Order: sequence, then structure tokens, then C-alpha cells
Amino acid sequence: MAAAGGPPGVRERRNVSDAAGVALLAACAVWSLFAAASRQGRPEGVLLAVLAVAAGYACGRITGALLPVAAPCAAALAGLVFAATAPPATPGPDLASPLGDAGATAALLALSTGAACTAAWATEQPALRLALRSLAAGIVVSAAVLGSTAGVVACAGVLLYSLAADRMRRRGLGLAGLGAATVLVAGLFFAVIEDVLPDGLAASLEGQLTQHRVLLWRDALDLAGREPVLGVGPGRFGELSPTVAQTLVADGRPHSAPLQQAAEQGVVGVILLAAVFCWLLYALWRSPRATPVALTAGAALTALAVMALVGNALSFTTVTAGGGLLAGLATSRSWGDEIAHGFPDTQERS
Repeated sequence: MAAAGGPPGVRERRNVSDAAGVALLAACAVWSLFAAASRQGRPEGVLLAVLAVAAGYACGRITGALLPVAAPCAAALAGLVFAATAPPATPGPDLASPLGDAGATAALLALSTGAACTAAWATEQPALRLALRSLAAGIVVSAAVLGSTAGVVACAGVLLYSLAADRMRRRGLGLAGLGAATVLVAGLFFAVIEDVLPDGLAASLEGQLTQHRVLLWRDALDLAGREPVLGVGPGRFGELSPTVAQTLVADGRPHSAPLQQAAEQGVVGVILLAAVFCWLLYALWRSPRATPVALTAGAALTALAVMALVGNALSFTTVTAGGGLLAGLATSRSWGDEIAHGFPDTQERS
């Protein structure tokens, strides 16, 4: 019985990781309710996102333990189907169709690539591993066919990082590098908003991001400055943003998860959002799965975090549930391996 549970120290660290995740997701839900009650906001969107992440994570932990190869493979195929069959994008600066937004489609494709690579690392059969990596490469091609430039870049990055992960013996360094990359992108993101970049670079980036989106970001910062603690209330950005008011087709969002949190739920909302991402990286660090599996999932979740910085990918339930599912798959443990080997990968997590 002791072998099935693993060494006590490792088991305790996994319990700490799980408890931290439960506490953070609960705090996100409670704070959104408190901010909404204080500002007459609408917390349903935040609560749905929290529920989607929790449900996806639980499903990934269960199915990953029972079917460590088949479950991520099925998740990859499902994500590809969802992205390929999404309604076409509607005209206008803001898109309202379920997966019409290019950022959401790219995020779903990146998560699918991560799931396919996770399945490839989970199998010991060379032929099956090659087939699963071919599936991941096929998702990159599919992103190009779907016209998602961000999807091609994100999927290719996840695939290449997964292939390189086999040479990384210290997963902590690999995950720390992913976190540092996210911080660097966030710094560049805020530099664009504050208009402190050189003129040529600023013009190039704004051309790619669109001036309309940058104006939405600045509106969000202005609202956050007015109500830095509680924000203006969940779901109220569209009512108070001058840019949204002047737009014929709008979805009422600033197209940036941290800025939406800052505007609608204040600095506490931003801290909770960042804490959830850090918790996911920590859970992958403590995961009993092999290091390439943890790093592959980390790369896909980092791609999602970067796209959430500059888009509204986290506003789509399919994406938030997919992110939770991939994290759950990468932190689960096959029951057969647990009984036979205990926790063999402890040193690799250092």
C-alpha cells in the first residue's frame, strides 16, 4: 500500500499543490462575487471560467490516470475539431462568435498541440510516438490552413519546445524559463500601452495589434486607475469604456485578461490571475509525470498565457476548460505506474 501512495514527502507536496489550487480558484470566485456586489457587476463570466478550469483539471487528472496516452490524444483531436469547425469570424474590430476570435482559435490549437505531444511522451512504443508527433505537426499545418498566424507560431513553438524537453534534466529551470518569457512579453505589452517604445517598433507592433485594441487597453488602465482596489465591477467594462461606446460591433471586453481583471476587479483580481498561472507551473514542477510531459504542458499553457495578455482567449469556455484539462493530464499519474514504481521522477523535478 505504501508504494501506491508514493514516498510520504512527495505525497505531501502533491497535497499542498492540490490544496493551493483549490484555494486559489475559490478565492477567484469569492473575489468576483465581492467585487460584483460592491459595484453592481455581473460575475457570471468569471464564475463560468473558474468552473471550466476546475472541471477541466479534475477531468484531466482522472482520465490521465486511467488512460495516460489515449486521453491526451483524444483531447488533441477534440481541440482540433473545435477549432476547425468554429463559425467564421464576423466583421468588425470585436468578434462575438464562439470561436471566431483568432486568439481563441490559436490558443485552442496550441493546447491541442501540447496534448498531442504529451500523449507522444506518455507512450513507450516508437511507432505510436511517431504517429502522435505527426498529429502535432498536422495541427501546425492546420493552423496555417485556418489562416491563424498566431496559431502557427504558438503550435510550432510548443512542438519544438517539446522535442527539446527530452534534453532537459532540471524541469524547474525549464518551467522558470517559461515563466520568465511570460514576464518579458508582459513587459513589452505594457510598453506598447504606455507608448514608451521607439517610434518604428511601436508603429509596427500597433499595426499588428490594431490601434483599436490598444485604445481598449488604455481605457482599461484608466478604469483601473479610478478604482484600483475593487475595480468597476465584473462585466462593466463595456458600459464604461469610451472606445466600446464608439464602436458599432463590440463584445464589451478589453481583449486582455490581466487588464480586464485590473479594470473590473482591481489589483486583487490581477494578483489572483497571476497566482493561478504560477500555481499551474508549480503543479507541473511537482508532477509525478516525466519531465518532457511537464515541460510540454508548461509550454502550451505559457502560449495560452501570452495570448491571454493580448486577446480575450480566456473569455471562451472551450479554451479555459482545455487549459485546465491539459494541466490535469500533465499532473496525473497512471495507476499502473504508481503501483509498480512509486515516484521515480523525483530528482528530475529539482
